[in-house]
Amino acid sequence: MAITVDPKTQKLNIRFRVNGYQKQFYLASGLNDLVKNRIIVESRWEEIQRDIALGRFDSTLNSYKFGNYQNTAIPTERLSINKLWDKFLAFQTQHLERSTLESDYKQITKIVLELSSQSLEDAPKVRDWLLAKYSYHTAHKALAAFSRCCRWASDSCLIHSNPFEKMQLPSPKSPSNEKKAYTLEERDLIITAFESHPKFSHYSSLIKFLFWTGCRHGEAFALTWGDVSRECTRISISKAYASRVRVVKGTKNNKRRVFACLQGSKLQSLLAGVKPDSPDPKELIFKSTSGERLNLNILDKCWRAHNAGGYRYIGVVTELADQGIVPYLKAYSTRHTFATWAIASGASPEKVAYWIGDNVQTVLRYYCHPDVTKAECPDF
Repeated sequence: MAITVDPKTQKLNIRFRVNGYQKQFYLASGLNDLVKNRIIVESRWEEIQRDIALGRFDSTLNSYKFGNYQNTAIPTERLSINKLWDKFLAFQTQHLERSTLESDYKQITKIVLELSSQSLEDAPKVRDWLLAKYSYHTAHKALAAFSRCCRWASDSCLIHSNPFEKMQLPSPKSPSNEKKAYTLEERDLIITAFESHPKFSHYSSLIKFLFWTGCRHGEAFALTWGDVSRECTRISISKAYASRVRVVKGTKNNKRRVFACLQGSKLQSLLAGVKPDSPDPKELIFKSTSGERLNLNILDKCWRAHNAGGYRYIGVVTELADQGIVPYLKAYSTRHTFATWAIASGASPEKVAYWIGDNVQTVLRYYCHPDVTKAECPDF
């Protein structure tokens, strides 16, 4: 371990070796072994590692020495926004999955490099520049990320205070169709259209599964026959496929859950109908037409539309919407539809939260759409 504790003084130190140097390097921090001090020392070790990787390592260690920590905060003029952001990302890398970093921070990192000013003292100017250059939604997202970064830096005694704390913008209003579900009649029309579609009927089993379980799409892409009981009445959901970075990881909240269904139910019959006679436990349940792993791009093609050979191919749901049969909602509406109608059919929010792998507050806030349930309710 590079970070060690002196057994006599209980102070944190950094010991490490670098290729091309015979000696072992030693850097004393002068800080007691406390959680907040470990964050500071870990940040300094990450800075050293980056310099080694970039070929700019200071073998004198003068660039990395710890200062007088009676006044631990570094003056804000010495730490620019981009330097703080680099330190924040290095810290986040230790406990966030790659897919989360890609989806949540990649765009912000690009914005940081383009900022009109890198000075923390120019936070109001940065806010105004973001609003002028980007959409309101992107500006809101960037300012929130800068605030999280500076809050962490303040807690880590890298800066005195968070200059972006009072720069936050009101949350942008979601589009009117962002958080709505289909009626059960509309859901079944979509399922029927997939079953009979000349190009996309292969994916009808996946669409049924998503509508009937409310699981996240990446979770369905990662399911194998080893996750399903012999009678197809219990489905273990413990992993997900992250399409953007192409890796199988844990579920969004890293919670394992078991989705149970009754013998003879629609879901059990669906799984039993597509199950091979002697399935390999590692074999994927849902695949593309070429037998490959599914991803969000494939789902979007058959749901919405895609371009190929200079021609635009319309997806199943887009086609139905163009004909005025159902409104167009994003593919994630499968999750909203399940949760909304499960509650409308008498299931408690606690049960629904467990079934879809979320918490009760999220279910009540995002997945309940009373306006949808005004229609007559067929057999759920």
